[in-house]
Parts: sequence; structure tokens; C-alpha cells
Amino acid sequence: MKVFAENRKARNSYEFSEYIEAGIVLTGSETKSIRNGGVSIVDAFAIIENEEAIIREMNIEQYKFSNELDYNAKSPRKLLLHKKEIKRLIGLTSIKGNTLVAMKVYEKNGFIKIELALGKGRKDYDKRKKLTEKQHKKDMKNY
Repeated sequence: MKVFAENRKARNSYEFSEYIEAGIVLTGSETKSIRNGGVSIVDAFAIIENEEAIIREMNIEQYKFSNELDYNAKSPRKLLLHKKEIKRLIGLTSIKGNTLVAMKVYEKNGFIKIELALGKGRKDYDKRKKLTEKQHKKDMKNY
């Protein structure tokens, strides 16, 4: 499994409860660009509109040998999920504070996949508490 992009920043900003794997609807040039490392998911998140899952703010650079003239790097892209999964995610994301965050883009069996995580945003004091706990564990290891 080759990982093309990871969202490390999200691990500090959210507390995750569940992970979901989904396919992405892409054009041929977008697939080539992703395989060349031209993808960023730092601010990417998924929403559900009209019983379809859509990823937003996912930046895929234009493939340099492509002839697309009106290419939009941050256009919304459809995610491939089963209807049962989408209906379950509608219920989970309707709870206040829950959101679907893009965690990583990778290749599996020749297909480009994205891992989404159901996360709840952390407050600043929670982030500081986590950092102090991490530092204490590190100090305990050294002694």
C-alpha cells in the first residue's frame, strides 16, 4: 500500500472514533497527478449532499502533460460508498461537533482510495492537556 498524502495536523485538532475507506471519482490526469505526489489533503473534509458523499478542499495539482484548459485543483469530488454507509454517516455527522476529516490518500489494488475519519473537534485546553501527557510519558521513559 503506497501512501500519497497524509493529514498529520488533523490528529492534533480532532479526536477520532471511526475510520472509513472510500474510493474517489477521478479523471485520468488527476490519477496520474496523485501518483506523482501532486495531492494535498491538509484542509480536506467530506460532506453528504443529496445522499452522495463529496470531498471538499482536496487539492490535486494539474498534471503537467494534461491538456485540460479550465482545470480547478480544489473542485469537489464524489466519493464512492455504499448506500448503507452513507445513511449511517448521515446520522453520525448530524450530531453536533462531528465531521468527516480526510486522513490519507493511498493506493490499494491499483485504485486510489481515501481514508476518512469521524472526528470531534478538540478545544485548545484539550490540545494542551494531550501535549503535557505526551511530554510526561516521554520523561517517564527517559528515567
